[in-house]
Amino acid sequence: MSTMPRKIYDEEHELFRSSVRKFLETEAAPYHAQWEKDGQVDRQLWIKAGEQGFLSPTVSEEYGGVGADFRYNAIVDEEVSRSGFTGIGWGLHSDIAVPYICRYGSDAQKEKYLPKCVSGEIITAIAMTEPGAGSDLQGIKTTAVKDGDDYIVNGSKTFITNGQLADLVVVVAKTDPSAGSRGISLFLIEAGTPGFSKGKNLEKVGMKAQDTSELFFQDVRISKDQLLGEEGKGFVYLMQDLPQERLNIAIGAIANAKSILEQTIDYVKERKAFGTEVASFQNTQFKLAELDTDVTVAEAYVDRCIELHLEEKFDAVAAAKAKLMATELQGRVIDECLQLHGGYGYMWEYPVARAFADARVQRIYGGTNEIMKLIVGRDLIK
Repeated sequence: MSTMPRKIYDEEHELFRSSVRKFLETEAAPYHAQWEKDGQVDRQLWIKAGEQGFLSPTVSEEYGGVGADFRYNAIVDEEVSRSGFTGIGWGLHSDIAVPYICRYGSDAQKEKYLPKCVSGEIITAIAMTEPGAGSDLQGIKTTAVKDGDDYIVNGSKTFITNGQLADLVVVVAKTDPSAGSRGISLFLIEAGTPGFSKGKNLEKVGMKAQDTSELFFQDVRISKDQLLGEEGKGFVYLMQDLPQERLNIAIGAIANAKSILEQTIDYVKERKAFGTEVASFQNTQFKLAELDTDVTVAEAYVDRCIELHLEEKFDAVAAAKAKLMATELQGRVIDECLQLHGGYGYMWEYPVARAFADARVQRIYGGTNEIMKLIVGRDLIK
């Protein structure tokens, strides 16, 4: 594949990329098929990743991190997605859940949790989605009612990534159901807290090695010290941090699409039909040319989004565009690549087949693509 030079990464970043890639080849590639059968990755993978500095690299040195910028997160995201190891929930941990603690946590919360988040001893999740509320966060029913110096949490969550392995969950709950978006707060709830239970590991169409769970809260008593940030500011925090989550999804989508396209180019050069290589057919070349062009342009846009994010100029509209464009393209690229594989593309042993199943949820989580269109559309006509 011909690609545009990527200016956001320098030699130091590429050395880091090489170490992540080598780690995944050694520590994940031989085991991921078994993890797909198990429904979750080996917990030791997290500990080993922590030892290498691959978890939450943006956490400051004060709390055990290296204080790197988001480009290091992006490299990890790209390499995991490039490899097709969708069971590895580092992106949710490093890009989404841990940053809430970094930005809104008290000194005591940061000291207690962040070092172990970096080391892999604590695996995090964020519990937003409920059986009756997905993209509409204001529709959540989980409540946290004050009782003296404590809160009593009741409710349930579903489709929670890292749900089975999670030691610490950022829980979205209503502290004032009558106040709309101003009545939502965030809480840090540890696994093992009385009344907090995990449901079964959900069986999904794809992402078979990713543990995804229902979580239940029945009269869970937590102290006021487990409130994350200020009471009633939860919705604001979520809106401020969702752009990074959507950028994480876009980064993974482009990296995965690019990888599957590269594998398909290699495949059609070797595969023969009617006595000649499939790559020699004009239709094949036209399809590959279209896909390569689209991936090249999309990668350039996402790289620009990363730059804007580093400059703290990346807004909700740009994030919606990135997530919408990248995930739609990912689905189209993989679908076309599967077609170029013929019948073999439908066999689970081929990466393109697994990618086809894994990619479908990208247009759903992090806010459905219909919601992304609403965000962009409303901005255009405001």
